[in-house]
Amino acid sequence: MHDGGKDPVIVAERLSRIYSMGAGAVIGVTGVDLRIAHGALVVLKGNSGSGKSTLLSLLAGLDNPSSGTLTVAGCNLKTVTEADLTRYRREIVGMIFQSFNLLPTLSVLENVCLPRLLAGHPHDRTREKAIELLTWLSLSERLHHLPAQLSGGEMQRTAIARALINDPAIILADEPTGNLDSHNGRMVIELLAELNQKWRRTVIIATHSDMADPYASMQICLKDGVLTDHSCDL
Repeated sequence: MHDGGKDPVIVAERLSRIYSMGAGAVIGVTGVDLRIAHGALVVLKGNSGSGKSTLLSLLAGLDNPSSGTLTVAGCNLKTVTEADLTRYRREIVGMIFQSFNLLPTLSVLENVCLPRLLAGHPHDRTREKAIELLTWLSLSERLHHLPAQLSGGEMQRTAIARALINDPAIILADEPTGNLDSHNGRMVIELLAELNQKWRRTVIIATHSDMADPYASMQICLKDGVLTDHSCDL
């Protein structure tokens, strides 16, 4: 088993996700055994199609395991009820995507507030917390801009603020630098490292890049849906 410490916040045992495709099947991930400690910064490597996004989707509660077990922050994602799964997605994990996934008709501030408002928190305190996060991310001058008025780096920092608004214990980042130039990519990785080091968030970064490697407490590699101890040939 790939072991990231004695105090695991994530435990996967024989975890598999197999997709039916007509008469055949496509392996997302298969037989994954994994323990990730609270407060780890994990770099997840692998070529396109290796299963990185599948594993992150399972961790995020956006997809369901075909077999095996997956427990994250005490929540069994194989047997969880729909109501608890909704709470898990809103409160336990924060997701950052390569394509930002901001709502185009909402301002920066509104995009960041939305997940917390959906979780039932008061509007005034939510707005205050969003402004604090956006100020930390050097976006205080962009509060009322629409996503189309932002640079790629500004959009990704907005997405980071949105991922943090509900104080999740775990941050999942799927190729967070994939649509950014090297300067903005480094900035995003440094912000994720700061979240890990100063705020003790568990951070998992799926990436082709080596920018996050110096900050990693654990590095794992996927190949054809299987975790491997060998370095990834990217």
